[in-house]
Amino acid sequence: MEARGAKHGRARLVPPETVVEIARVLTTAGFETWCVGGAVRDALLGEAHLDWDLATAAKPSDVRRLFRRTVPVGIEFGTVGVLDAANVMHEVTTFRRDVKTDGRHAEVEFGVSLEDDLARRDFTINAIAYDPLGGGLRDPFHGQQDLAARVVRAVGDPEARMREDRLRALRAIRFAARFGFEIEPATWRAVAASAPFTTRLSRERVKQEIEKTMQQVRYAGRAIGLWRESGVLAALIPALAAISDVTVRSLDLLPPPGGSAKPDRDVQRLVALVADLASREAERALRDLRFPNKTVSWVGSVLRGWGVIGDDVRRTLEAEGGPTDAALRRWAGVTGRTRARAVWRLGAVRFAAERALGMPAPRARAVASAYRRAMRIAFRDPVETGDLAVDGDDLLAAGIPAGPEMKAVLDQLLRYVLEDPARNTRDALMARAASAATKR
Repeated sequence: MEARGAKHGRARLVPPETVVEIARVLTTAGFETWCVGGAVRDALLGEAHLDWDLATAAKPSDVRRLFRRTVPVGIEFGTVGVLDAANVMHEVTTFRRDVKTDGRHAEVEFGVSLEDDLARRDFTINAIAYDPLGGGLRDPFHGQQDLAARVVRAVGDPEARMREDRLRALRAIRFAARFGFEIEPATWRAVAASAPFTTRLSRERVKQEIEKTMQQVRYAGRAIGLWRESGVLAALIPALAAISDVTVRSLDLLPPPGGSAKPDRDVQRLVALVADLASREAERALRDLRFPNKTVSWVGSVLRGWGVIGDDVRRTLEAEGGPTDAALRRWAGVTGRTRARAVWRLGAVRFAAERALGMPAPRARAVASAYRRAMRIAFRDPVETGDLAVDGDDLLAAGIPAGPEMKAVLDQLLRYVLEDPARNTRDALMARAASAATKR
């Protein structure tokens, strides 16, 4: 059976010339060499893939002898990076099989056949090899048939594959969600049975899997829904064990990252993932997963902003007439100018998810209109103390001491200006400050 998209994929089974040249050098030296892994799978599906990995009968010492510029990226597992003329690294791995594993790390044996090497791989769709010189395919586990059937199936015994590496449970879910495939029943049972043991994975590996899901999967909500259904979510991120349908659906409604042009979309999806949690709880969960402090802080601040204004926004959008400009300025004052867009996007996608689930929520047109006005106002009007026509030095000169009293006056002046930006003049604010200081 030929995979759906296989004809188109065969046309794209053309590795970069640098990869072909590496294969040629190895083959000329007497070492059988094949392209393997995700690049072959994606080409058969008609999808682009940048990283073409090679599997070879050559041992790491042979690879390092045959190529002048190499990097021992995982030499204990048989992987050597070969640098081409443009300094692009291509991974070349010796045919191997696992002889011992603890569910996190494996001891491997070299000197085996291509079939042995493919047999140790996780899923049939990833166990297809392509000869970059002769053009043939080796597919001992019928991965092309599973591509055509749109199925993620473990190679051999599913439970054994999961015991060898608990990360495979997460990979099965990611591949199913990314390609819109189903997980074969026995493989799914093995994924669910593996869930309690995924806690053996390092937090860094779990974080990487979450990032890949957010970056690669168009409908990330399906992946997170499968994490929830399998028990993986409760095991790895207990705070999200009871993640809501609204959150899961919102992840499907958010646009994918879309490459380097949209670098903020990864974080936007991360915000949506933890939106059921209070900001501090979300920060703890992300910190536990080893996300950078900058990311954790940003996510927490967006959740705090929506936590303060969300109910008010909902009530106002559901009322006749919608929000006034003063209300939009007040909300921008709460979120801060730089976070206003992220806060509104979170609210908008959660409202959209509620509507999609048949729940009451503000109308899409009302949300879109308010969002556009909110962004114009946030970047046009004074909404932060730094936008005021007076500063701390002006207040000190007027006899208002630094510290809590000055902060209170500045906060009062900001509230005064949020109601009407025309009030943001030095004379008006100094007069207001003097009156505020007298009352205090």
